[in-house]
Amino acid sequence: MATDFESVLSEKRNAVPTPPDIADENGNCYFGTFDKEFETMDFLKVNKPSVLPNKLNRMRLTLWEAAEVNFGKYVLLTAVCKMPIFGTALTVVYNTETKKCTAWQEMLPPQKAVISENLLRGAETKAESGKTQIRFINDFQRGEAIVSGFGLSEKKGDVSYRLNLKRVSKPSVVNIPFGDNKPLYTQKDLFRVEGYLEVNGERLLADENTLAIIDDHRGYYPRKSHYDWVTTMCRLPINGREQYFGFNLTRNQSVDQDQFNENLIWFENDSTLLTPVTFTHETPLLWHIRDEHGMVDLTFDIGDEFVMKFNLGVMQSDYHITFGSLTGFLCDPKGNKYILDGVNGVGEDKTVVF
Repeated sequence: MATDFESVLSEKRNAVPTPPDIADENGNCYFGTFDKEFETMDFLKVNKPSVLPNKLNRMRLTLWEAAEVNFGKYVLLTAVCKMPIFGTALTVVYNTETKKCTAWQEMLPPQKAVISENLLRGAETKAESGKTQIRFINDFQRGEAIVSGFGLSEKKGDVSYRLNLKRVSKPSVVNIPFGDNKPLYTQKDLFRVEGYLEVNGERLLADENTLAIIDDHRGYYPRKSHYDWVTTMCRLPINGREQYFGFNLTRNQSVDQDQFNENLIWFENDSTLLTPVTFTHETPLLWHIRDEHGMVDLTFDIGDEFVMKFNLGVMQSDYHITFGSLTGFLCDPKGNKYILDGVNGVGEDKTVVF
């Protein structure tokens, strides 16, 4: 088994300068890995991303922005999602001591779920109802963002948070082909955090160990789609001192997993690529994530999950947001090994028909 993995990583994965828009003047997408944010992301002008006429692109486009935040005792996930016929405002808090999660969710008309035009110069993502509010203020050109919100429930209690985020690593910006001109774009970034999370009157203040990831996600899924995903954000002893660390691992419907994927490790002020991985669900609450070269071998022990499941015939969802602990290892391209021993993890197992 290799100890130097640079030879098994496709050169196509290396970041190149970001084009001015997600697609050219003819609607043909730019695919690959890019070095910074897109100034413009006009997904509606993409040419034939589905079997529908271009004028109906809006009916296939999925948009969302989410944040995952590791407070140690609690792991927070908050997201605004906009689909063609509905929007969602979702906040989930996982208690790592009790291994239970609590969710505050509102289904909204699509116009009530506002997704920012880009991630620059204060562009806002937001959703608000009487019992839920989520807001992202994106200033990624400065490596900064603000995430705030609340959820109110007579049965579940209350949650509120206000978080100031500052980037600590290189961004991950990819646009993956799910078909000839069917794009799935995502940008994910690792941040340190200032601010607070309050759950039913218990307020936790962010400290040097509090880290976050923002996930901006836009594109066209196949009518029948599935993906698995897992991530962490923590501090690890590296080269004799505690350093910021995170990873992102996904298996989706990329037409070429070797050339187009979003797998990587975040370090302080740097990042390195990882090879494609597979997810084996040993049980519904125990996953094994590994690659074929020996770069990745992780076990995800799931404590609890938020499930959104329905079957409306033409539209179906079997969506699991999972929380638990990760053990195992990852290697960087030069073969250096990073051991994980029970760090908090967040994942998804999502199957959708729409």
